[in-house]
Amino acid sequence: MANVTLRNVRKTYPGGFEAIKGVNVDVADGQFCVLVGPSGCGKSTLLRMVAGLETVSGGEIDIGGRVVNQVEPADRDIAMVFQNYALYPHMSVFNNMAYGLRNRGMKEAEVKTRVDEAARVLELTPMLERKPRQLSGGQRQRVAMGRAIVRQPKVFLFDEPLSNLDAKLRIAMRVEIRKLQRRLSTTSIYVTHDQLEAMTLADILVVMNGGQVEQFGNPLAIYEKPATTFVASFIGAPPMNLMSMRADEIKSQIGNSGDAGILGIRPEDFVITDQTPAGGVALPLTVEAIERVGAETFIYGSRKQDEQRIAANPGELPPGEVIVRIPGSEAPPIGQKIRVAAVRAKLHLFSDDGRTRIEA
Repeated sequence: MANVTLRNVRKTYPGGFEAIKGVNVDVADGQFCVLVGPSGCGKSTLLRMVAGLETVSGGEIDIGGRVVNQVEPADRDIAMVFQNYALYPHMSVFNNMAYGLRNRGMKEAEVKTRVDEAARVLELTPMLERKPRQLSGGQRQRVAMGRAIVRQPKVFLFDEPLSNLDAKLRIAMRVEIRKLQRRLSTTSIYVTHDQLEAMTLADILVVMNGGQVEQFGNPLAIYEKPATTFVASFIGAPPMNLMSMRADEIKSQIGNSGDAGILGIRPEDFVITDQTPAGGVALPLTVEAIERVGAETFIYGSRKQDEQRIAANPGELPPGEVIVRIPGSEAPPIGQKIRVAAVRAKLHLFSDDGRTRIEA
């Protein structure tokens, strides 16, 4: 096992396109680190640089105290699990898992011991003689994981391994990957664009955007205190409601003085009420759409200008769209006017450009 440290890592392609712009990340020994962000943000490129499949244009990648910028992939003591499984179709499950060990010249008795143990852990023992075409998508992914496990590497790298699976199987495999990583205590770096997957898997979360790290740290800490409006809108489903505010609105409504900014409120932090909480905010809404998903309901509302009502209730904000999440399946009918509010402790304030969090 080993720690992984990225120091000012950069990647520039011919023509000058800078895909990775000075990334600094520390992954401690045994931690599960998840890189998350939208398509094109650089997360897969960064993972491939750690694996040695992409060259480093600048900075250093350190695995277990050794800078590996010039080290071949096979000599980095890492194992990678790919999105497409990358199994040999003509080989049995056993031989797929054993292939890399045999290539290293390992004795057959040790190969069998390692494969049998990995198969036991992954519940693949009854399938060792099958070919990949005889397996389901989830079983193939477990074989791909088993092939990585038998190598007993210092670091596991996962490149969107669940993206080809259906929703139900993704949830099951997500749980299995986390249980497996905790059992093995192997340092792991995992790439996904799915923020729910990222939140549930990660010990530490790296939110990327445009080749840079927007925020790095504990997943719940990031959710509760996003550093930028990008993080606020990307982490959380539905996303945080974001509303531009003038400096005088900020001062009169939530007590902060300074420049114009952006107010953020998560959908679950609203309640339907006729009261404006002290130091909080309230919004008049017209219900435009309802989504009932069982244990909770999403209300999609529009804030339409009502100068007389807003004048009488200075805690209310200007027009726009807002999402409210409430428990249960009961909800007001479409077209009804309601009023929702959030207390001060649940408000998030950002600079006007969205790049800085301002503490209330």
